[in-house]
Amino acid sequence: MNIGIYIYDDAEVLDFSGPFEVFSTAKRLADNNWQVFFVAEHAGPVIARAGFSVNPHYSFVDHPAIDLLIVVGGVHTVELEKPAVINWIRETAGATAKVASVCTGAFLLAKAGILDGLTVTTHWEDQSDLAAMFPALNVIANKRWVSQGKLTTSGGISAGIDMSLALVAELISPAHAELTAKQMEYQWHKNV
Repeated sequence: MNIGIYIYDDAEVLDFSGPFEVFSTAKRLADNNWQVFFVAEHAGPVIARAGFSVNPHYSFVDHPAIDLLIVVGGVHTVELEKPAVINWIRETAGATAKVASVCTGAFLLAKAGILDGLTVTTHWEDQSDLAAMFPALNVIANKRWVSQGKLTTSGGISAGIDMSLALVAELISPAHAELTAKQMEYQWHKNV
């Protein structure tokens, strides 16, 4: 399975590094064939929040097929105005088995038109803006993540770790998700 995490300038660091750590740790513990990688619009370093530089593994033109697409948040407003990005998200999401967002990554999924009619969440600070910008969404609070069909959205920053563990539970098993959290010395905050 190929897990592609979309990153961009001013992305929130834990939004992408948290899920990367969860899926990489789950892969190592399961000794399975998962490939976890970052995808950016272009080749070359991406400068995330606070000047954190990261090298994407692939660009839009050379990444392998993606089974699980994760779109992260951060300062996402510039990304909303890039037709190439929104089109890539729409096309890639259409071909994947699962799609997820962390934090304000939900805005990018919404702009791509793939969340219409769904119940979703995002960072608490951005929930009212998401609802106002995309009235076809049912934006809710007080959930770490929300899943509907193949789509999952999560709250802000550390909630992406919790959501990723939930996806591990779904893709492998709840016991493996617990083992992954233990290996990471992370207390999994579950939706209740």
